[in-house]
Amino acid sequence: MSWPSGLLYPLVRRSLAQQLTLLALLPAAVATLIVTAVLTREYLASVTDLIRANAQTVGLQVANQAMGPLAKTDRRALMEAAQLGSMQPHVRLVQIWSEDGEILASARGIAASGGSALRSVLPVVSSNGAPLGKVMVEVNLQAVAAARKSIGVTVALVLAVCLLAVSLAGRWAARHITAPIRALGEAVDRLGVGEEARVAVKGAAEVRHLQRGFNQAAGALLTSQHTLQTRIHEATAELERKNLQLELASQAKTRLLAAASHDLRQPLHALTLFADGLAKGETDPVRLQRAVHIQECVESLDLLFSELLNLSQLDAGVLQPQWVEFPLDGLFDQVSRNFRAVAESQSLRFVVRKTDAWVRCDYVMLSRILNNLVTNALRHTTEGGILLAARQRGERVLIEVFDTGVGIAPQHQARVFEEFFQVEPQHRDHSARCPRGMGLGLATVQRLAVLLGADVALRSALGRGTCLSIGVQGVMQPKDLASSGVALAPAQAGASLAQPDETADLHGVRILVIDDEPSILEGLQLVLSGWGAVVLVAQSRMEALALADGWTSPPDVVVTDLLLQGGDTGLEVLSALALHPNGIGPETARILVTGETHADRLREVAKADIVVLYKPVAPRVLRSTIASQLDALGAMA
Repeated sequence: MSWPSGLLYPLVRRSLAQQLTLLALLPAAVATLIVTAVLTREYLASVTDLIRANAQTVGLQVANQAMGPLAKTDRRALMEAAQLGSMQPHVRLVQIWSEDGEILASARGIAASGGSALRSVLPVVSSNGAPLGKVMVEVNLQAVAAARKSIGVTVALVLAVCLLAVSLAGRWAARHITAPIRALGEAVDRLGVGEEARVAVKGAAEVRHLQRGFNQAAGALLTSQHTLQTRIHEATAELERKNLQLELASQAKTRLLAAASHDLRQPLHALTLFADGLAKGETDPVRLQRAVHIQECVESLDLLFSELLNLSQLDAGVLQPQWVEFPLDGLFDQVSRNFRAVAESQSLRFVVRKTDAWVRCDYVMLSRILNNLVTNALRHTTEGGILLAARQRGERVLIEVFDTGVGIAPQHQARVFEEFFQVEPQHRDHSARCPRGMGLGLATVQRLAVLLGADVALRSALGRGTCLSIGVQGVMQPKDLASSGVALAPAQAGASLAQPDETADLHGVRILVIDDEPSILEGLQLVLSGWGAVVLVAQSRMEALALADGWTSPPDVVVTDLLLQGGDTGLEVLSALALHPNGIGPETARILVTGETHADRLREVAKADIVVLYKPVAPRVLRSTIASQLDALGAMA
């Protein structure tokens, strides 16, 4: 077999030492360049990621410190927060912007100016999710440039040493000294699989030089590998720390919402009762109109707190579907009654199409979903109207809510089901009776849909409106059910879906009210007395038991708060009254009223099997609940 002519011919004419040296230099140089290039790229990428993570960490720290000053536009405090952030390593510039882009504070860092830089912009939001401004952190990438330059010099030196060592090895091989080369080849193989590889330094000076150069290169590569692994471990640990901080922040948010909701529900509940009392017997049109405005404001606040409560109940896992089969048209009628007047007050049309579809679902959960979807449509529709309709899709029924509102931009459509995320409406009517809310309505819809195994979908276009749909399990119509022998759920007889009686006669009904808030006791006494009831009040277990010592017959109804003085709960007081010789018995209706949203408390209430009303309780709801409980006990008797 003859050697090819052309470019290889001069190589053939070289000496054996030169041929071996040249043939060894080429693959060694290529392999060294590839390995060093890969390792260098990974190292530089890790340095850049660490600087970027540092910028985001500094931004989060400055954002947390600037939250309060941004809300108050305290420029001095904002400047202090910016200066504190600028003192961090690699930070070139820290700026705090207002929501409209105004620079409220700016501080230059200790990092040198010039050269490439990296910016990180983080939003600053209040505890209720409202945007306050932004924090911009600019970090210097000089460290990356310095690392690149240092690695370049190191790579050049390592490559030079390797090439020199290969050249010496070729000469030695030409002198028939192949054993060290074979040992070196084996060492290279070990290095290629990530093992530590060193060769014994022996033989001629040139061979020893090659062996020492290889050992140095292998040591440098192993050092780089260990450095990269250390960086990876550090980055992983940092990520775990950040995740832990996010989890702790989420838990703190839940505790804050629960505490704030409970503390605010107490005075709001009292306000609800006093507002209803203001309208009783009032004949002055001006004062009566003011009382109506107060009641509307209280109802709006009640809707906001209900969103928090619904989410807390879902977090606590106390809501479980109660599967029944019912005609969808009855639920549509209820939604129509709830929102038609609201739509008309906003000069909107609310159309509910008749349907003969039956579904298998939880009636209350599906009702809550449709109420949230219609409320969301009313909040974002300024003209036109809303359509509620259903259609059969195979074995499922697709329920759709259309609106002619402002629509949702494509970049926001994936986030509207997140907690506390809201799309700012372009033309909001502040006189509308539907409050803006806190961005929990669609998040609640999503969680309820998961419990029901339902599919939620969204279609929207800016300026053309939105369609939100939910697919639920359909069932056969009544005639098919009868022929197939499938029994309808007893709950569909109609009684369970009846509207509450808001004008029930409570004249002469004896009601014991237990609450440790004097204002709530006064408000309940005012409202219940206005309905003709005989009211007994107590602030603690001791006062309730003292009343039991003196009464000749137990009250017809006990309305108690959940949390009372001295760590007592309403459930414990009810148990103590049941054990009292003159206490309450099975014929006494029990109603628990609470403003708690904490998961443990909600689970405790759910296990009690007692009617629960969540503060603030509208007087009409309280009246209808008392009446329904008395009717139920009368029917049982």
